[in-house]
Amino acid sequence: MEKASVSIYFVKSALEPVLARGADVDALLRQSGISPALVQLPQARVSARQFGALWLGVAGVLDDELFGQDARRMKVGSFAMLCRTLVHCEDLRGALQCMVRFFNLLLDDFHCSLQEAEGRASLVIEERATPSPRVLGHETLLMMQHGLACWLVGRRIPILAASFAYPEPSRSAEYRRMYCEQLSFSQGATALAFDGACLDLPVVQSQRSAKQFIAEAPANIVLKYKNSSGVAAQVRRHLRTTHGADWPDFDVLAGRLNMSPSTLRRRLLDEGQSFQSVKDQLRRDLAIHFLCHTRKSVADVAADLGYAEVSAFHRAFKKWTGTRPGSYRESVHHG
Repeated sequence: MEKASVSIYFVKSALEPVLARGADVDALLRQSGISPALVQLPQARVSARQFGALWLGVAGVLDDELFGQDARRMKVGSFAMLCRTLVHCEDLRGALQCMVRFFNLLLDDFHCSLQEAEGRASLVIEERATPSPRVLGHETLLMMQHGLACWLVGRRIPILAASFAYPEPSRSAEYRRMYCEQLSFSQGATALAFDGACLDLPVVQSQRSAKQFIAEAPANIVLKYKNSSGVAAQVRRHLRTTHGADWPDFDVLAGRLNMSPSTLRRRLLDEGQSFQSVKDQLRRDLAIHFLCHTRKSVADVAADLGYAEVSAFHRAFKKWTGTRPGSYRESVHHG
């Protein structure tokens, strides 16, 4: 089972329109398997499935898959209809052109477009003038659009640069993990730029695969479509079958995957990953899973993840989540 995680910032953002209505957010959190106490920890994380359940819960309360960010509701079921429509397109260019027209028919305050220039393509989101940018609207549209693009072609599409039509938020480090290192803020529009050659990739999905994709949404959207056959996923699966202390070094792992080190490095880069980033993300996500869903001691969790010293695990965990492992576990179980 994939145990990737999502920043608590996105949980708090999704709850804002529900709070504005005076609804019981604690009930929504608990229904999603999220301890309300975690919301008070600035660097806490939840599983993608937990966040997906919350996303559906909030959308259901509002009957709006864009969480009340536009003057017009994006009624529940809109995203599923979009998925079923796009699988009939031949290539990514045609699918994205259809996708932006779909959003522009549904929404009044956000305008979406696909732009091409100098070998690059960009998914662009512009917002009609408002007192302040509706950041959650931009973030949600980006998650949907990039996630859909990756799913349609069966691979993660690496982002070359990302720009945002609002000031840099406190969670910008999360953007670097989600999109790329090249970020710019307070721009005229929000946009994700990628290699224009990707637009010629064929759409590989069907009505049948769309049914499964919709059933697993939005957890798979949040994660930008983790291609289970991709190289990063292969590396992650291989490491998960091995005790953390016995994880192989890069060259040995490349051999086990029947690749040269240079080929493995290049293919990971093609997916926007590195060996170190895969290891760091896996350790973080497994640590959270063990602390929240098992009775392993902190020392045993540290050992399982390959830390020779418990103190080193404590430092790493605090860097990931802003709190110590024991405190995190207590917040989850007693929140």
